[in-house]
Amino acid sequence: MANPPKDQRPEGSEGKVTSDLASRIAAAKRDRAVEEAEASRRASGDTSQMGRAVRLGSEFIAAILVGAGIGYLLDLWLNTRPWIMLVMVLVGFAAGILNVTRSVAELNKAAPPPKDADLGPADDDEDDDR
Repeated sequence: MANPPKDQRPEGSEGKVTSDLASRIAAAKRDRAVEEAEASRRASGDTSQMGRAVRLGSEFIAAILVGAGIGYLLDLWLNTRPWIMLVMVLVGFAAGILNVTRSVAELNKAAPPPKDADLGPADDDEDDDR
């Protein structure tokens, strides 16, 4: 069925259709934004924790590997196998622990504490040692 020409349409019907369409588009955009925000919130919580674990683990392993690599190259150059490499593995281990503690402090400072965490005794948890 074909639409009647513009000059034969009742007055105000075009404005009504346009405003109805605009309101439906706006409602669909709002619904989509809410759904995307909820999906993003759910995904960011999971990947955030996994991302932290991967970051901390990789920093620790990388420091050990760098220390071992430098020690190995120094051992080859100075012909002192395996002593410098063993010392440098220990230095890499210490550097890895230092990097991880710095990263954890940085991540804890950036992330707010959980809202529902029980961080200490409640007011009603008094000692009743009478």
